[in-house]
Amino acid sequence: MSSIMLPITVMTAGAAALLNLWLAMRTGSIRKAAKIDIGDGGNAQLIRRMRAHANFVEYTPFIVILIGLIEFTTGTSLWLWAVSGVFLLGRVGHALGMDGLPGGRMAGTIITFLLLLGLGGYAVVLPYLPHAATSVTAPSAVRAG
Repeated sequence: MSSIMLPITVMTAGAAALLNLWLAMRTGSIRKAAKIDIGDGGNAQLIRRMRAHANFVEYTPFIVILIGLIEFTTGTSLWLWAVSGVFLLGRVGHALGMDGLPGGRMAGTIITFLLLLGLGGYAVVLPYLPHAATSVTAPSAVRAG
């Protein structure tokens, strides 16, 4: 077992930060090439890149928070690792799809929506599941020593 608390959440948040930087750099490269400092200047490619970046920022916090809370409540599990990986790949696919990769945008959107539905639904019922009340010991707010 890892000594890092919430390893899936830590990895997901770190990878999401790197993806966010990648998306920002892609947008910035179009801005620089088109000499557009503010707004989109009507540049279709810049608009697509800006929307891919904004879309990532709109959905990622919910997914990372849900992964974190579920991991904290139920423990680290293989299925949460898979959810994290699928989400991150889906967001890359979405961004590339905004640039024209066939099916990328749709796949990324479907993956994100299904994960929001699944993780959100699970989080809503999790407190009422029989194992939820006994599976987690809250960390102490004060460290001994």
